Amino acid sequence: MDLQLNGKRVLVTGGTRGIGRAIVEGFLDEGAKVAFCARNADEVKAAEEALAARGTATGTALDVGDADALAAWVDSSATALGGIDAVVANVSALAIPDTEENWQLSLNVDVMHTVRLVRAAMPHLEASDSASIIAVSSVSGRESDFASGPYGTAKTAIVGYVHGLALQLADKGIRANVVSPGNTYFEGGVWASIEGGNPELFEMAVGLNPTGHMGTPAEVAAPVVFLASPLAGRVSGTNLVVDGALTRGVQL
Repeated sequence: MDLQLNGKRVLVTGGTRGIGRAIVEGFLDEGAKVAFCARNADEVKAAEEALAARGTATGTALDVGDADALAAWVDSSATALGGIDAVVANVSALAIPDTEENWQLSLNVDVMHTVRLVRAAMPHLEASDSASIIAVSSVSGRESDFASGPYGTAKTAIVGYVHGLALQLADKGIRANVVSPGNTYFEGGVWASIEGGNPELFEMAVGLNPTGHMGTPAEVAAPVVFLASPLAGRVSGTNLVVDGALTRGVQL
């Protein structure tokens, strides 16, 4: 299936590993041009080099919690790419314990980086003929679980924010959607860390999955790429849960 993304210009936050890296790869495989960012300069450089054979991927080292740096990256990326057709707000602070610092961190990184990314990209999205906004939330934003608190609340806020955007921007032809993954396993990721540090929690979490295993970054990235494509032109305001039937509540 041709997703009609060839030549489209896409920004992805947190694109060096895990779900974000898989999203960048998915867009490149469809012929899109991608600018991505992450905090670690060495990881950004390594990812850029590894992705070079796959297509046009430009990496920048920055902290998305820095509002000025994020806005500057959006503007410079738009100039380099010749515009912006889609943005993917993927970065999370993964701040789970219920502390004052984690509440501030979750609100600034998870929620406000999404808001600021959209604000900075808006003039460029308005000039696109197939503009799309996608935020990566979590099933922890849909129902209460062990990550309720700073992380889960921030993820719930993202769903509400993006749903409002979909309504507000529909007349401009700009779509806005959320993808909410269930637990996703990759080397260097949070669940790999929990597997080694808290095997009881890891086994409990795996056991909750009706499929008997956690998801992969590629399985989350594919719906993100599809939602950004013109083929999803009638899909806006959706929270697409990608969890292998992990969550139990009926989504109305």
